[in-house]
Amino acid sequence: MTEGVHDMGGARGFGRVTEEPDEPPFHAAWERRAFALTLAMGTPGGWNIDMSRAAREDRPPEDYLAKSYYEIWLAGLEKLMTERGLVSSDEIEAGRMLHPPPPIAARLSPEDVAQVLYRGAPTGREPKGTARFAAGDRVRARNISPPTHTRLPRYVRGHVGVVEHVHGCHVFPDSNALGAGENPQWLYTVCFDGRELWGAGADPGVKVSVDAWESYLEPA
Repeated sequence: MTEGVHDMGGARGFGRVTEEPDEPPFHAAWERRAFALTLAMGTPGGWNIDMSRAAREDRPPEDYLAKSYYEIWLAGLEKLMTERGLVSSDEIEAGRMLHPPPPIAARLSPEDVAQVLYRGAPTGREPKGTARFAAGDRVRARNISPPTHTRLPRYVRGHVGVVEHVHGCHVFPDSNALGAGENPQWLYTVCFDGRELWGAGADPGVKVSVDAWESYLEPA
């Protein structure tokens, strides 16, 4: 998540989240297709999951809020493909191919789809050093405002929580989204008390767990 309107956790003014009973994965056939195309085009496009997330999240508020979930996925796919010369703006406008397709190095074959969906792209990496924090440590989420992609939610920044789990080293999304390298870091689950996040008036039984990379945290 960049510093954008999509970072809605803890924000007011968006109304109650309503749960749809027996909600299906897709509400229309085009949503299924948008999801499939995004995953399939990652092979010839060469983007990673963090680049894909950043393309969906880095949108003006008026555009993001006007779109449904899979409309945002489709808009992100259009951005990724356009940036890599896989489609042109006039083809997007026309909704069909107008120019000879560019050469691509690889494609996702139908027989590989199930394996790709099941396995995904593991993010665990061998650590190059020891973890700075351990389960039970009190830590503070750093109060950062990066201009580019980050997975640290705004509502926990500057607040104190307790490390619940140490997950090993994983690809750091902030640099991976920029194509600047994986920069693996230790990953932790940090539990925050609701009153720490939202004050004394918050429900005393509320706790929120957030996965946070080591550079997001400092000793409390």
